[in-house]
Amino acid sequence: MGQDVFDFGGAGAPVPALSRPLDALFDAVPADWRPLTDAWRASAQGQALIARVDAARASGAAIFPGDVFAALRFTRRAEVRVLILGQDPYHGPGQAHGLAFSVRPGVPIPPSLRNIRKELQRDLDVGLGAGLALPAHGCLQAWAQRGVLLLNTVLTVEAGQAASHAGWGWEALTDALVTAVAADAAPKVAMLWGAHAQRKAALMQQARQASGAPMADLLLLQSNHPSPLSATRGPVPFVGNGHFGQARAFWAERGATLDWALD
Repeated sequence: MGQDVFDFGGAGAPVPALSRPLDALFDAVPADWRPLTDAWRASAQGQALIARVDAARASGAAIFPGDVFAALRFTRRAEVRVLILGQDPYHGPGQAHGLAFSVRPGVPIPPSLRNIRKELQRDLDVGLGAGLALPAHGCLQAWAQRGVLLLNTVLTVEAGQAASHAGWGWEALTDALVTAVAADAAPKVAMLWGAHAQRKAALMQQARQASGAPMADLLLLQSNHPSPLSATRGPVPFVGNGHFGQARAFWAERGATLDWALD
């Protein structure tokens, strides 16, 4: 398999841009997520997006990330405990690697992720009295492997052009993924930061209710986005929101440990 799909390389190694047709990446989506991704892939909207992304790549555009479905590969569908929704991938060289808000070791930590780390440490130090040491890197892969689905609502972006693939059709696929997470009978926490992510709250509540799963086992946590433009502003500042501690307490009430460590 190609490096762009399965191998991030060593710490600090450049994260490759998309170098294969999107169909090849859809073929590599894990079996548990495939009913959702295959259904969207077969739709007219899915086929149009695949053709558009492939055409952009063929024309010489650098498309990030190369590992488009990393969030689905690292987090098994039945093991999702927490959903953290981002918007679209980082558009700077070497930044995006398929997990929302995350960058690989050796890549400078972006401002929103710095605020996430700041709130994580503040919350677990002050709120729970259990200090959390953070590594120098900004890679969140450890969370993904422990059931935190780090999903962007748009899964590709052109280098240097934020939100350049917004409205291309990815949103319908990620809505289907979010709906499936909410409809699963197991407990779930969703962290919805900023207006973009908060638009999914009603979708998740409706999916939960329609499935017959207990509404009390779906915890929706909402605040401003961690971007420096909004992290400390009202109506609900991100810094100080206490979401990490609330999620941990939610799972503790259900007899499970939620580990936010990143080492």
